[in-house]
Amino acid sequence: MSKDNIIKLIQPGNVDDQLTEILRNGARALLAQAVEAEVADFLGKHADLKTADGHQRVVRHGHLPEREVMTGIGPVGVRQPRVRDREVEVTCPDRIRFSPSILPPYMRRSKSIETLLPILYLKGISTGDFSEALAALLGKDAAGLSASAIGRLKDGWLDEHTAWQRRDLSAKRYVYIWADGIHLQARLEDEKQCILVLIGATPEGRKELVGFTDGARESAQDWRDLLLDLKRRGLGVPPRLTIADGALGFWKAAGEVWPKTREQRCWVHKTANVITKLPKSQQPKAKRALQEIWMAETKAAAELAFDAFIESYTPKYEKAADCLSKDRDTLLAFYDFPAEHWKHLRTTNPIESTFATVRHRTIRSKGCLSNRTALAMVFKLLEAAQKSWRRLDGHNQLPKLVLGVTFNDGIELIAKPTDRQPITAAA
Repeated sequence: MSKDNIIKLIQPGNVDDQLTEILRNGARALLAQAVEAEVADFLGKHADLKTADGHQRVVRHGHLPEREVMTGIGPVGVRQPRVRDREVEVTCPDRIRFSPSILPPYMRRSKSIETLLPILYLKGISTGDFSEALAALLGKDAAGLSASAIGRLKDGWLDEHTAWQRRDLSAKRYVYIWADGIHLQARLEDEKQCILVLIGATPEGRKELVGFTDGARESAQDWRDLLLDLKRRGLGVPPRLTIADGALGFWKAAGEVWPKTREQRCWVHKTANVITKLPKSQQPKAKRALQEIWMAETKAAAELAFDAFIESYTPKYEKAADCLSKDRDTLLAFYDFPAEHWKHLRTTNPIESTFATVRHRTIRSKGCLSNRTALAMVFKLLEAAQKSWRRLDGHNQLPKLVLGVTFNDGIELIAKPTDRQPITAAA
């Protein structure tokens, strides 16, 4: 029996994991199958093309040298099929070329890795520590992610964010805009710990990141600077409705920049604000009473439920009743818009849900990023998140709002003809 109790520890980056190796082999096989299917489809689309002597013009021509793509399970090798156009010279610009969409030219890392890098940066991983951190996550072969490579990527993110901030908005229009101030606890400078965010709904029903910057949640000046910057870059048509928390300095700024835009207070924030002014024993009942207001089928029914809440809670809990009553009109503004949109308009959830993931991926660390660098990192995370945003329900109603159609209790009002032909007596 051996008395040797020395255990050999696995070094970082040298993980002997059979499951991971199986996954990599499976990913390699699936990737190869996907690329082969794509090249077969490509050849099928050009099957009718013939050379001058009657042969197939576009044919397979071996494979390109194998290259590795860094993925969430480490490096995966792939050989891309080569396609040849036999009718024209290689240098001819009219030559038919094949490039698989799943494997773009020069691609060296998957989108999941592109998202992982800014997350690690916001977590506090320094540029010099990226190789070690990624080796532990992806294996010792995580090449191309050295400190200098990360530095170049970071510079690219800064440039992308700068270009996005300066993009022309003259062709853009947003029917709705959600606004909120998000505290990420990322490595921001001390004086500005809040991210001011605007998300808009286009007339086609798609949600887009309109603008974001660092600032103070309650600062009307910071919000005004953001809105005026959008206006200077061509966003000349104001939204029909803005949705935000009632405590923001946003409302003062929006009232100055977009004076004709309707306001809708977020019911999630308002419910929380009212509930905190009540004892715990009263909170469940009060929450149900508030729900009866914003879930009412008509504005008249909502008004009745509103009055009932005020009447019930004013005698003992005046602060809670006042907190609700002061925003009465702006809490019920959504009734003048299509019913299909109500669930989108009663809350700032489009921002909250997006930043929930970003918020959980950031934490305050001892190091401190410049605000410009931190915003570029957050921009990369939002850019990835934006691809999964859902289209608004009832998006076919949005063009009607653009044309000025009015709604009552969520139903379109049909205009009655005003010019009737006069009735003339027979001679």
